[in-house]
Amino acid sequence: MKMKMMSEEIRHHLPESVMAAYSAGTLPEAYSLVVACHVSICDACRATLSSYDAVGGALLQDTDTVVISDDALAKTMALIAEMPMDEPVGKSAGSEVRDPLFPQPLQDYVGGGVDDVKWKRVGGGVRQAILADSEGATARLLYIPAGMAVPDHGHRGLELTMVLQGAFSDEVDRFKRGDVEVGNEDLEHTPIADAGEDCICLAATDAPLVFNSFLPRLLQPFLKI
Repeated sequence: MKMKMMSEEIRHHLPESVMAAYSAGTLPEAYSLVVACHVSICDACRATLSSYDAVGGALLQDTDTVVISDDALAKTMALIAEMPMDEPVGKSAGSEVRDPLFPQPLQDYVGGGVDDVKWKRVGGGVRQAILADSEGATARLLYIPAGMAVPDHGHRGLELTMVLQGAFSDEVDRFKRGDVEVGNEDLEHTPIADAGEDCICLAATDAPLVFNSFLPRLLQPFLKI
């Protein structure tokens, strides 16, 4: 199966505030993964990110230099040499993964393609795989069967959801491959996967969702959603 990653078809992009934080290195790992995946296939956001990087570089050039000790480099190299050499996770180091579904940053992060994901069942055919859970933010892959609706919910914080396969629609719009939906405290919605194809998304959140029905709320602590 071959998929074209055509940036001109992407209609929903990353907020500039998120890209600015990514460029500055202040974005949590979970969100950074979404940003890296999106900009890898979106020419428009990649250009915007480059402009923020250029501004950051200019600011560094204007920053006063700091004097360090003569043995700083030697001490740093010694610390690196003492670090344990763990085996790489997933594919062996240096291997190149060819997956038509996952952008390269996600392949590098997972250590493979979609067939290497360790899915866990959530219910109703929905599956998830938690990838990053640190700095108060969580990144996960979501697999939603075609035609399936995600229970209606709101948000306590920021949610970035990038579509990797298929599409879903909600009260805001329709989101397809490459699109990113930005959810915040003002958004309450019921995403529904398109009937023609199962939907796979990469989502990052910094707070639990607010489900309106009883059963999702009951299962929420176990599913870490």
